[in-house]
Amino acid sequence: MAEPNDANENHQLIIDIISDNIRETAYKKQETTLIFQINDDIEVASQEEGYIGSYYQASIVHPIGAYHYKVKYKTLVNDDKTTPLEESVHVSEVRPIPPAIPHETRPMEIYEIVDVYANEGWWFGVITAKVEQDYYVYFPTTEDTVAYSIDKLRVHQEWSDGNWIIPLLR
Repeated sequence: MAEPNDANENHQLIIDIISDNIRETAYKKQETTLIFQINDDIEVASQEEGYIGSYYQASIVHPIGAYHYKVKYKTLVNDDKTTPLEESVHVSEVRPIPPAIPHETRPMEIYEIVDVYANEGWWFGVITAKVEQDYYVYFPTTEDTVAYSIDKLRVHQEWSDGNWIIPLLR
C-alpha cells in the first residue's frame, strides 16, 4: 500500500508530465490544412506572451495574402470597448471551433486535459482535484490553479490531420 507521501509524489509527477505535454502543445503552431472562407467561425490560438494556451472565438473577415487572415473576435473588444477587436493573425493560429462533447457523455475526471472559459476565452489546463462541485484546474503556461464549476469546462481537443482528437497522456 502506498504511503500518503508516495501518493502526493505520484500526483505531482502525473501533473508535471501532463503540464509538459500542455506546454508543448500550447507553444506549437496549429495545422494549416484548411482554407477558411469569409464569415467562417473559428478559434484563434494566441501566441502572445501571457495568453499562450488560450483560444478566442472569432470569424474570418477576409484572407490577407497566403498566410494571414483578418479576424473579428466574438468576445474581445477594441481599446475603446465599443466594437469587436479585429486583427491580422497567421494561418497557424487559426483552427475550426471544436465540436461540443456533452458532460453527460464524457464526465470530467482528475488529470483530464480541459479548456476553461475565463477572461473571454478558452484556457488550456489540467484538472488536479475535485472538491464538491468545483474542479481545480492547473494552467501550466501561467502556473495558476483555479476552481471552476463544470459549466466553465470543456474537453480539450486538438485539430490534427483534418480531425479532432482528444489528447491522451503520453
